[in-house]
Amino acid sequence: MIGYGAWEAGGEEWGPNESEAGVIEAIHAGLDAGIGWIDTAEVYGDGVSERLVGKAIRGRRDDVVVASKVAPRPEGSGFRPDDVRRACEGSLERLGTDRIDLYQLHWPDEEGTPVEETWGAMAALQDEGKARSIGVSNFDRQQIERCLAIRHVDSLQPEFSMLNREHAELIRWCGEQGVGVVSYGPLAFGLLTGAVTADTLFPPGDWRGEKQSEGPFADLTGSLAVVDRLRPVADRLGCSLAQLALAWNVHQPGVTAAIAGSRNPAHVRTNAAAGDIELDEATLAELDAILA
Repeated sequence: MIGYGAWEAGGEEWGPNESEAGVIEAIHAGLDAGIGWIDTAEVYGDGVSERLVGKAIRGRRDDVVVASKVAPRPEGSGFRPDDVRRACEGSLERLGTDRIDLYQLHWPDEEGTPVEETWGAMAALQDEGKARSIGVSNFDRQQIERCLAIRHVDSLQPEFSMLNREHAELIRWCGEQGVGVVSYGPLAFGLLTGAVTADTLFPPGDWRGEKQSEGPFADLTGSLAVVDRLRPVADRLGCSLAQLALAWNVHQPGVTAAIAGSRNPAHVRTNAAAGDIELDEATLAELDAILA
């Protein structure tokens, strides 16, 4: 299952939005192409993303699963119980809805709030119907287990792609625990689309243009070499590189769905079609050999 990621819609770390109407058009393109869920967060553009998602789903709310997140301080509202409640109410207002289908902790708190207190607040929001399901993002196994001791963790959102398989075992474990996994960055932030080259210049404000110490952009030469080895497989299957990367992602053990974001309607429609691609065992083995 492919979902729409609204990080770019915040208009900050990926460079400014050309227009609000353009972002809304891209979201509509995804919904019209069969994408049934959208992932956003309070910190994406300091609420801009949530507000644009709210505008895009107006009149279509019952047909869309909406996921959002609260982040710890200083970037987000904070993880104390009262902070979590205020954050949820702020997200509900910006989204123009009375419930969030999946509400998540964006990343672990390093300011000292015990995760048990934070997760208890999330459970209370679920009990009240403000959050239908609750999950975590960027958590490790120990942190997830601490939450599980209080209330079931409905989902984990980790970074996971052909170029970043660091969390493969955690994802597999989550699947065994009945914890859904929604992977982000399945296109390696554009590298697995084939559109990025060694000479690509990113617009001002786009984090990918800054020097990276980790992740697929840290070793750009190596990442691009992998992409080149994937091209013949995509050509043989009659799909784009992006579609191959997304299809591979959702075929991995434990993965429930993958988030793909774009402000380009054509790209969104292409991403949506990846959910229909089936990869047989031989092809998956071939891809694993390429990625080894």
